[in-house]
Amino acid sequence: MAIQPWNVAIAEDVIATLRDEPGPVLIALQAIQEKFGYVHDDAHQLIADAFNVSRAEVYGVFTYYHDLKKAPHGEKFVKICAAEACQAVGCDSLIADAIQAGFEVEKAYCFGNCALGPAAMVGDRLIGRATVEKLK
Repeated sequence: MAIQPWNVAIAEDVIATLRDEPGPVLIALQAIQEKFGYVHDDAHQLIADAFNVSRAEVYGVFTYYHDLKKAPHGEKFVKICAAEACQAVGCDSLIADAIQAGFEVEKAYCFGNCALGPAAMVGDRLIGRATVEKLK
């Protein structure tokens, strides 16, 4: 799905499709992020109104889940596994090298690719035995 610029009407349409879902606040936050690449501040009130909860409750869910973002990522965004197996094969060096190469790096904890560590994710693509060259 292509990421779109923030648009209240589109966000309301996304939220409207989730009215009958259990646990709709988290699902709505995730759907908004999938659509726009992040959760715009205005989405908190839209979700609160749609599901009859407080904005504070929405914000609490938003801040609890670290994968939910308040700003879009840059073009050179990568997640690098920093769990034990990837630490053992040099993820710390990879993280430092990626930052030096201008990547926006987020540490993650296990992609289930331990045999091919260090592991990284660029978009939806899993990279084993990751190097800065492979990240590019």
